[in-house]
Amino acid sequence: MKAKPLIIGGLAAAGLAALLAWGFRPDPVPVDLAEVTRGEMLLTINADGKTRIRDVYEVASPIGGQAQRSPVSVGDRVIAGKTVVAVVQPVAPTLLDARSRASAEAAVAEAEAALRVAKSRVNQAEEELNHAAAEYARTATLVDRGVETRARLEDASEMRALKEAAVEVARSSQAMAEGALARARAALIGPDPETPADAACCVELHAPTDGVVLSVASMSERPVATGARLLTVGRPDDLEIVADLLSADAVRLAPGSRAIVERWGGDHTLEAVLRKIEPSARTKVSALGIEEQRVDVLFDLLSGPEMRPGLGDGFAVFLRIVEWRGQDVIQAPLSALFRHDGGWHVFRAEEGLARRVPVEVGRRNSHVAQILSGLAPGERVVTHPSDLVEDGVDIVDRAELE
Repeated sequence: MKAKPLIIGGLAAAGLAALLAWGFRPDPVPVDLAEVTRGEMLLTINADGKTRIRDVYEVASPIGGQAQRSPVSVGDRVIAGKTVVAVVQPVAPTLLDARSRASAEAAVAEAEAALRVAKSRVNQAEEELNHAAAEYARTATLVDRGVETRARLEDASEMRALKEAAVEVARSSQAMAEGALARARAALIGPDPETPADAACCVELHAPTDGVVLSVASMSERPVATGARLLTVGRPDDLEIVADLLSADAVRLAPGSRAIVERWGGDHTLEAVLRKIEPSARTKVSALGIEEQRVDVLFDLLSGPEMRPGLGDGFAVFLRIVEWRGQDVIQAPLSALFRHDGGWHVFRAEEGLARRVPVEVGRRNSHVAQILSGLAPGERVVTHPSDLVEDGVDIVDRAELE
């Protein structure tokens, strides 16, 4: 009879102890859980880039003169060889001071005298040629009659040829003298207020390629020197991207590497391919004041113009350049990894408990890490574990508390 009350008392005491243990046990630690996945993994080098037109044509003035008001504006479409993009009027002669005019007049007088000398030499050479021709004719007649020898006729023929050459030389000298006189007289030409402004106008420059006007040096009329830039023309649909990378990152890439273009303004990404890495780097000071060696890397856009409406020259973009691409890769969030005893570990969620598990890590990018061993797809791990998370501690998914 006494055993039954003892059993009941023992059960009651055990139940009370269990209730006390349950009531005083620590609350589960709220954690963020993420699933281990299997799929494609990208290792990328990220960089800011800028678009630019691949081929930009600069139109320069072929002469010094007065550039007329620009017939085109920025954004105007032009056709190669047809659209007039600039008009340059040759520079007008300047006024001569007294000394310059006296010198120019003396040069004219000198050139006129030289021309008279040249004309006299022409007359002399022509007279000598006529005499040599008549002598040759007489000698030929005498040879036919048997009075003169053949040697005499050959001498007369040679003399006639020499006189013909002398005439050509004299005439060339006269032409040179005439040119010198014209040049000397041109130096005396001054501005003529009665001459219409468009009398000597103008040199018209046409578009070198199909496209649009990118920039105009000045819309207004102005003096220009030979070679002065007037405007630039290009095709806005023929874009490339230039990004400056750290030289240490650039050496890990090769022409043909693919890139994902983001933050260009559209709601989708674009595709690009690396075309060229410049052979020379430059020193650039970062925002933190650190000297860095950076190099320009050029990309061709694979997405056509219809995929990037509104994207123009000098627009900012963000590039994710694919350094490595893996298929069927087991991967876990990078935020779940932590160091313990010299190796990588994660907290794996097992039936409401956190279990510290060692893992072997392969490649890593900014978001996930390749898991070579220690985890399987579908398992869940704790991301950003706090100091409250230890091996064997009770945990609860924070998402279930919301």
